[in-house]
Amino acid sequence: MEEPLPAPPADTRDDDLKDASSATPGERLSLLVERERFARKDAGSLDERMASLANALRRARLENAERSAAISDLRAAEIARLEMLGDGLAPVLAQLPEGCDIFDVGVAPGEKPRLFIDQIGFVEMDRDRRTYRFLQDTRHGRVTLCESDGVDDLVEAITAYIAHRLIEREKALAIDYASGGAAQAIAVKATAARDKATARDDDASFSSKVARAAAFIVEFFGAAAFFAMLAVLAAWIYRTYFTG
Repeated sequence: MEEPLPAPPADTRDDDLKDASSATPGERLSLLVERERFARKDAGSLDERMASLANALRRARLENAERSAAISDLRAAEIARLEMLGDGLAPVLAQLPEGCDIFDVGVAPGEKPRLFIDQIGFVEMDRDRRTYRFLQDTRHGRVTLCESDGVDDLVEAITAYIAHRLIEREKALAIDYASGGAAQAIAVKATAARDKATARDDDASFSSKVARAAAFIVEFFGAAAFFAMLAVLAAWIYRTYFTG
């Protein structure tokens, strides 16, 4: 006895169309918005899928490190957390003005991994290896700008820090412009003084070389005269005492 064939799957789109035809305008609009959202979700870009996979791999490394007590795994977990923070800062760094090279964001692995924002600001993990600490070196010592276990809080604090540093940079450039390029003039004077010192050193070096050469010539002729006198004296003694 032959088994009956399974029924074909129902076309949900027809049901949606029927529902949409019998729904109110507001319900039809919500259905269209929901379909568009699912369509965008299914048609995600390759970069987004790769980024989500990279984040998933970092989370997997963190979970593995939490289950392990090895020092190397714990350090790898700190580096992974700092890299996740760096990925969160990527959209902010992409908006930096051209020619601004005061920010060099990157993870520096080592005994204490750190995510450097610039030469004086960096992020490191606390002793619990879960809490981010945003620190800055100042002339009064090291200060803590932000401390949190959430990436969003650190991204917000670092964004504000970058904004303040950019304002300081603009003020420095404005002061230099208002002073008629004082910084550039100072640099030119320093370069001229350095060139003059180099030329003076070269002259002194040449003079010392000439003096050494003259001293060598004097010593050479003096030694020659001394030995000539010895030869004359020896000849006189020989003629006087040995040949007479």
